[in-house]
Amino acid sequence: MLSAGCRGRDRARAGVGYKRRVVTRPTAPAGDAPATRPGKATRRRGTALNRAIYRAAFEELARDGFDALAFDKLAPRAETGKSVLYRRWSTPSELLLAALNDPVEGFGDPCAPDTGTLRGDLLALLEALAQVLDEPRGQALIPLMTGRGRPPELAGAIRELVFIPHRDILVGCLRAAADRGEADPASVTPLVASVGPRMVLAESMDKGHVTKADVAAIVDHVLLPLAAPRR
Repeated sequence: MLSAGCRGRDRARAGVGYKRRVVTRPTAPAGDAPATRPGKATRRRGTALNRAIYRAAFEELARDGFDALAFDKLAPRAETGKSVLYRRWSTPSELLLAALNDPVEGFGDPCAPDTGTLRGDLLALLEALAQVLDEPRGQALIPLMTGRGRPPELAGAIRELVFIPHRDILVGCLRAAADRGEADPASVTPLVASVGPRMVLAESMDKGHVTKADVAAIVDHVLLPLAAPRR
């Protein structure tokens, strides 16, 4: 069963609308950006152009790391000019803050599962997180968290947009499971709820790819025993 937030994300990816998070820094007026290939008359504007730039930023970040991120490298990848980037953001860090906040290319609210069982909820949420970590936006998280010279506001954005929403949803899953008798009420804490997302991220950093079998092992051998009712 999909939550309202999950349906909202599906609509956003289809271009039908989404309740945005507040972007840390408002972008400058959109303007136009011509495609760089000769003979092409198509111009991207506004949101479409911004999201092409966000994708390029995540791809560049995942490939070369935070220290190498620069507008002169981003512009060709996004098929636009450096002046377009400088009209919107004064630094790559400001661009990344906007990209992280974007509900389609970045991180909107994750979907709260409602499978009826704690195991089903844990699998649904953590498999979705593992899938995101395989995408450019997810692969960009590691250099953002580990890169030297990374501005502290980027670490705060990752915590606010990625870890806290997943943790809070899992607190709700644990609370519902405790009400059903599936989980110990003492396990309904942010500390216990943060274990799953952090383990999935650690697996991604260690192996580069988290499979459904990896997620099932985390759920079955760590999270369910941790939350099991005490007798």
